[in-house]
Amino acid sequence: MSRVAVLTSDEAVSRASELGAEFAKGAAERDRDKVLPREQIAQLAASGLLAITVPSEFGGAGLPAVTVAEVFRLIAHGDPNIAQIPHSHFVFVNQLLLQGTRDQQARILPEVLEGRTLGNAQSERGTKHIRDYRTTLRRDGDAWRLDGTKFYCTGALFADWIPTLAHLGEDGPLHVAWVRRDAQGVEVIDDWDALGQRTTASGTVRLDGVRVTDDLITDFSATFTGPTTYGAFAQLLHSAIDAGIARAALSDAAQFVTTKSRPHPDAGVDRAADDPLVVHAFGEMELTVRGAEALLADAGRAVDHANANLDEHTSAAATLAVAAARAATTTTSVDVASRLFEVAGTRSVVAKESLDRHWRNARTHTLHDPAAWKVQHLGRWAVDGTLPPRTGQL
Repeated sequence: MSRVAVLTSDEAVSRASELGAEFAKGAAERDRDKVLPREQIAQLAASGLLAITVPSEFGGAGLPAVTVAEVFRLIAHGDPNIAQIPHSHFVFVNQLLLQGTRDQQARILPEVLEGRTLGNAQSERGTKHIRDYRTTLRRDGDAWRLDGTKFYCTGALFADWIPTLAHLGEDGPLHVAWVRRDAQGVEVIDDWDALGQRTTASGTVRLDGVRVTDDLITDFSATFTGPTTYGAFAQLLHSAIDAGIARAALSDAAQFVTTKSRPHPDAGVDRAADDPLVVHAFGEMELTVRGAEALLADAGRAVDHANANLDEHTSAAATLAVAAARAATTTTSVDVASRLFEVAGTRSVVAKESLDRHWRNARTHTLHDPAAWKVQHLGRWAVDGTLPPRTGQL
């Protein structure tokens, strides 16, 4: 494969805007018919956007987090399913940069620059909580044997590599096994059937005696032993997806009100868009969406500042900034996607309009990590300066 284009920040944002607009055209139909966006993911990979965090020392652009967040927001504005699919791709490129050896980075990052993609196999069903795992790596001769079953494996169906979280030994520290999608013993099942984000293929990955060599294992537990932006970066991209959903819901509401809605007779106007109650509602929604977008951009800058000046306080500041953005985009995306129907009227609930997908997507994606815990940690910091914990969920 030939290398993808190395994009500047302006080029990345411009290309994301173009692709987001293109992806929007078929988003409703893909959602309604549950058509997986294979062609669109291939376009995304070929565009160079999935390689923008590869450092310059490996031939990439090494673009800042604030740019990556804006790229995600713009893609999500078009179709949040497509934006969520490569989320783990960026998170595990980051994990490789933080915990991989130079040889491991030199092996995998050039593939990213050729348009190859990373998925994930992290969460598991039936465990005590989200950070409880049963999947194990056990020594087997000169390599390791990987066994387990994972769920919510967004991106795995489309990926070339599936980074997998597993204990080293029965109860040892968590490590990442870098597994090829087509490796013997790997089965990726598209059994995702959810209210929203219907075409992310976030289903099951089964791992049965998958052989993993020492050079394809990185330490995950060490990620959180000191100051880090690992979790903040991951959550920043989730926040960007929700911000994109909110803006899309508002845009579609405006389009519907100006072209299809009828005015209420008490308003005394010819267009629904001229009803003062409708205009006021749009003003309120625009205000909340702008606020969420501003918090997202601020959080991206905080992550970049921490990456350049990493210590306990800058990493905590980044975590809190992202927590604020995530809490705001959660509330905003769900509220605006619901209020859409209030301003658009009865005609907007007709199934063929597919406007309900915005609420379903927002409601589904915002459950990924509870916003209430973001607010809890913000409150603890505001009350007595308690620094937030270091986890991938904050």
